[in-house]
Formats: sequence, C-alpha cells, structure tokens
Amino acid sequence: MVCSDALTLRIVNNLDSSSARPCDRYGNFLNDDEPPPPPEPRDATDWTPFASRAYFETAEFLFKCAKMSQGNINILLNLWEASATTFGGQAPFVNHTNLHDTIDAIPVGGVPWQNFAVSYNGPRPETDVPPWMEQTYEVYFRDPRQLFLNMLSNPAFAEDFDYTPMQVFDTNGSRRYEHFMSGDWAWKQAVSLHSTISIFLL
Repeated sequence: MVCSDALTLRIVNNLDSSSARPCDRYGNFLNDDEPPPPPEPRDATDWTPFASRAYFETAEFLFKCAKMSQGNINILLNLWEASATTFGGQAPFVNHTNLHDTIDAIPVGGVPWQNFAVSYNGPRPETDVPPWMEQTYEVYFRDPRQLFLNMLSNPAFAEDFDYTPMQVFDTNGSRRYEHFMSGDWAWKQAVSLHSTISIFLL
C-alpha cells in the first residue's frame, strides 16, 4: 500500500466481508476473533539436510555471507580435508557441488528446480548465421505458483505484503503502480470473481 504523511487515502468499493478473510491451511475461514493457528513446532536439534548446526552455519557463511565462488569453495574444502587428514575429523562438504546440492535439499519451503530447453526455430540468413541461432539453451526455474503459496504460508511474511488487489490513482487521475497487488493482472483476477478495492489519493 502507498504510505506517506502527505497523502490521504480514500477507499471505495470495499470487498464483501466474506472475502479476504484469514483461513487455515485447508481453506476453512477462521472466526473474526480467532487467531491464525501457530506454526508447527520445529525440533531445535534437527538441521536436516545438514549433519549439524556447524555444517549449516558453514554453508550459510560460504553461500550467503561470503558469497564465495565455486572455485574458492573447492580450494577451502580441499584445505579443510587435508587438515582433517592430519588432525582428525572431516570437511563438512566434499566440494561446491555437494554444498549446493545440500542447500537445494533443504525441505522447509523448498520448491524443486525444473528446466526446459529452448532453441531458435525461425528464419536464418543464408550466410553468416549468428551462433545463437544454432544453439540450444537450458532454462532453469522454480514454480512461481508454489513459491507464492510458500510465502503465503510463512508467518514471517504476515505483515509484509498486501493480500488484496487495489487500484491507486494520483490527484490527476493517473494510475500508479507500486507492487504486484497494485498491478493489472491481480486486479483483473479479483474483479473476475468479486468487486475489489479502489484507492484514490486525495
């Protein structure tokens, strides 16, 4: 929602009270005074798919904090393994591939990677065909619908985004776009089912 001390917002065409209500994981509406169900408790000692908290924090440091390159990860893990051979223990990961595979195997909120191949199949010049016309490209993606469902079910995001489509206009009547829910697609999807919210800046 657009927020500013200098703006006054007027909401018209409110949704029916039966719409945009909180519900449980099965789609059953909650009572007005009923809080959402608490998230399922997590075992504080379970670091699946990591062997331990130390392994998890090592992966987090290399991948998220240091953003270390694959080559440097391999060098570090080789040094770690050489040290472990002398002093005992073992490196937490074999190489960067093992590290990334372990991260991708995290079950909480995980959406698997998918891929498909694309290639150009249009007209080609008779000579000097550009290389990109001859190549096949792999496109990797995660299902955006499943990612969105995961965000909706994550309590950490509960106060961070709007659940209701809206149209926002400035004082001259020009449409303003701020985020996904102020866009045309979300608006059209909701309007096809029910009247929604228009927001005007006065």
